[in-house]
Amino acid sequence: MSRLYKKFKEEIVSEQKLRHPEKGVMQLPVMKKIVISMGLGEALKDKNALSEHSEELALLSGQRPVTTRAKKAISNFKLREDQPVGIRVTLRGKRMYDFFDRFCNIVAPRIRDFRGFEKKCDGRGNYNFGVTDQQIFPEVDPNKIKRTQGMNITVVTTAQNDDDCVELLTLLGFPFK
Repeated sequence: MSRLYKKFKEEIVSEQKLRHPEKGVMQLPVMKKIVISMGLGEALKDKNALSEHSEELALLSGQRPVTTRAKKAISNFKLREDQPVGIRVTLRGKRMYDFFDRFCNIVAPRIRDFRGFEKKCDGRGNYNFGVTDQQIFPEVDPNKIKRTQGMNITVVTTAQNDDDCVELLTLLGFPFK
């Protein structure tokens, strides 16, 4: 069992139950999944970029990423239909809790001039944030990186509103301002 999941089951659920006595245990918000995605605009120019970044994403997530492709052609962006434009990984279960624990305790403190993330969710109880450089992850070897690449991370929860989402992530140890 993951360290964060064990903490969630033993401490956080009881803390949430104290804060919301009107809700049943199954109504309390939990994390459903974490989606990590990279948009690879330069992959159109460099054929090796897609494979290099998918190896890096596989290292830091623990599973192989899926290639996302363009749905339709856009001539102004020199984009053709079914051309690869990015990669993404969906983490659930143990891998999700392991990644979230590593991100909160190891990766976030390594971000330069880091003061915390904004407490702004998407209105439906999900939290989105971006990381501008993949070198903050300790799994990625900085000597093998040819170009820096940012990524979008989405934490999907069962919370119905932003306040419940922020409360859940705060209890899990997410570094807010």
